[in-house]
This record gives sequence, structure tokens and C-alpha cells, in this order.
Amino acid sequence: MRIIGASDIGRLVSMPDAIALMKTAFGELSAGRAQAPLRTGIHLDDPSLDALFMPATVPAADALGVKLVTVAADNPGRGLPLIHATVLIVDPETGIPAALLDGTSITALRTGAVSGAATDLLARRDATTLVVVGAGAQALTQVLAVCAVRSITRVIVVGRSQAGLDRMAGWLEERDPAVAAITERTTDRAAVAAADIVCAATTSREPVFDDPDIRPGTHINAVGAYTPAMQEIPAETIIRSLVVVDQRAAALEEAGDFVIPIRAGQLRADDVTVELGHLVNGDHAGRSSDDQITFFKSVGNAVQDMVVARKALDLAERRGAGQVVSLA
Repeated sequence: MRIIGASDIGRLVSMPDAIALMKTAFGELSAGRAQAPLRTGIHLDDPSLDALFMPATVPAADALGVKLVTVAADNPGRGLPLIHATVLIVDPETGIPAALLDGTSITALRTGAVSGAATDLLARRDATTLVVVGAGAQALTQVLAVCAVRSITRVIVVGRSQAGLDRMAGWLEERDPAVAAITERTTDRAAVAAADIVCAATTSREPVFDDPDIRPGTHINAVGAYTPAMQEIPAETIIRSLVVVDQRAAALEEAGDFVIPIRAGQLRADDVTVELGHLVNGDHAGRSSDDQITFFKSVGNAVQDMVVARKALDLAERRGAGQVVSLA
């Protein structure tokens, strides 16, 4: 078995490669050729810990495995990260465990990459201004992914605190100095009024911008709110948008951006029908005009982790990256 850490994953799988992998994964999922059962959760009360298990297979990418995410409420007090993630890849022919990979870095990469794929398929070709709401690790990869598929000349990061914005600036300077040079920082959420593309990457329980601030023709990616109680996007914005999701069943069950307005009678489940894979496979045309607002909502799917992990493993084997251990 090969052990592949975070630093190796960042060197092995580029953002453009990850974006292409997202198109493959969701095209296969919507076509019924990939499998991703809804995640199974285990909650422990004492100590407080949630463990989420997410299996998936994407035969077209030779990918089979499971992702484990743990959320330990007491970890910050211990000086440890709140969330840990691991991906196990299994050989789909023999069933032999092939690799154990850092899941936290894979999660950040694939979450950015799916927004990159959605942006490539839905945003106007002449989009130049990106506004990202949120200043955490997920926000960083949103910026890098969108800049990989559009000629962005201005990035505005909206955060809750100056400390978080300063940290984000440091990350960008380290990862891509050219993007850092065109990036502005603010705590004013009205900055979305300048956007051609908006990315929301928060855990907010209320909309992170006001609907009137969204101009005609804007494309929105929402990747942060992943429970029925969280809501990043105003219902009014969703109602006037072309809505695209990563996987319909999961989005309707897990995304508060849909659950909350549906319960309030503002939106119907039948309004949420188009999946990203439908665009990839040519089953839906996507944007119909330059004035149309397009909205992509992702709650995350294990097919994303499996295709990125499989790619990382293949490249690691060729380049001798990671560490090989025996389980015998």
C-alpha cells in the first residue's frame, strides 16, 4: 500500500487536471455509470465526534474506495484541527487496498475543481471579475479554480475578519503570486455587486449577500453550506436562476439553500432537476443567454475524492512519490 500525504498530492494533481476529473466524475454519475451511496454517519456523544463514511466507484477512472471524515468538537481546545479526512483506494480488480491518502487536501482541491468545472460550463466567456465570499481553505481553491478557466483580472475576497483575510492573502501569495497581485480584500458583502462570478464557501446559516446585488449574467458557485440548516444564497436569487447541482438527490436532502425555501413554499423540488453531469454529457444546454443568472450548488460527492485520489496514486507510482508499506 502506498501512503500519500498532503504535500505530495499538491505536487501530483494540478488544478486543471482536477477540473477535468470533475467533469468525468459527474458525467459518469449522471449517466448512471458511477455509484455513490448517500454517506453514512456515526455520532459519538462522549467525547463528541461525528464520523462520516462515503464510498464510491467511478469505473471510467478505475476508481474505487471510501472517504472517511471525522469532526471532533473538542479538537480546537486540544490544539488539533476540527476536521480530519482520509481516502482509501482499493484495486477494483483484486480488492487489494492500494493507497491511503490525505483526504483534507483532496477535499480542498476537488471542491475548488468542481466550481472550476461548473464555471467553465456555465459562466459567460467574457467574465473577468470574481468575488469569493469566505476566506478559509475552501475559498483559496475556489479562486485558483475559477482563474484556471476564465481570464480573471480582478478578484475580491469577502471575509468576516481582517485576520482571516490576511491569512488568505498569504496563502494566495504562496500558491499563485500572479493571482495574489490582482486580489482585493474586504469585509463588505456588497462587493458581490461587482461580480461576474461569485463563489460562496462558508458555513453560514443565512444568506451571505443580498439578492439585488446580483447582476444579470452572473454565475454563482455555492459550495460551503452542506446541511439543511445552512443557507448561503438568497431564495430570491435561486428563483431567478438556472439551477444546476452536483447530484439532485443529495442536494435536495442536504442543502439548506434548497431545503429552506422549499419548506417555505418559495421553491419546488421540481425546480431542481439539472445536474452538472447533464451539461458534461450534452443532455442540457446550460446557459441560454448572456443575461441569464446561473447557479451551481454542490454538497460534495465521494466520486470527486475517488477520481482525484486515483489520479494521485497513478502519478505517485510513476514518480516514486509517497511511502510504500506492507500490511502483511
